[in-house]
Amino acid sequence: MIQRVALRDRAALAQLYPAVSAKLFSVCLRILRNRPDAEDALQEVFIKIWQRADRFAAAGTSPVGWLVAVARNHAIDRLRSRRPASESLDEAHAIADIGRSPEAETVLKGEGRRVDRCMQELEPDRAGAVRSAYVEGLSYQELADRHSVPLNTMRTWLRRSLMKLRECLDR
Repeated sequence: MIQRVALRDRAALAQLYPAVSAKLFSVCLRILRNRPDAEDALQEVFIKIWQRADRFAAAGTSPVGWLVAVARNHAIDRLRSRRPASESLDEAHAIADIGRSPEAETVLKGEGRRVDRCMQELEPDRAGAVRSAYVEGLSYQELADRHSVPLNTMRTWLRRSLMKLRECLDR
């Protein structure tokens, strides 16, 4: 039927419509989530099918696959066209930069160096446990298993290590 539509056979389009319109409508409705928009989109999809049916053979897909792709792409285009136009560059210039200032970055890096220096004062296995807990997000149980110690021992390691780090950072 699509090949006949490509030859501008109106009867073929009249046969094609009831055969696939329900499926194409459901594609449009699923994407647009609005029945009146999906109905309008379906009509526009059939206009595109009428205009582009000659491209079907070159697509190399199944007939239904090609029709669904036309409907899907059209519905997505309609959905994108609903979005408000982006602001002009002049308006965008007035938007505040929420990133850190260079001063804040410098302070943060300095604090990071202080923490690294204090971490060196901890025993290597304790420092590794602290990094794993607070950087990697491992649980107490995962840390206990990793270091082959009882769960309560791991809790004690972390608590004492954090107290030592606090003391070091307060100096």
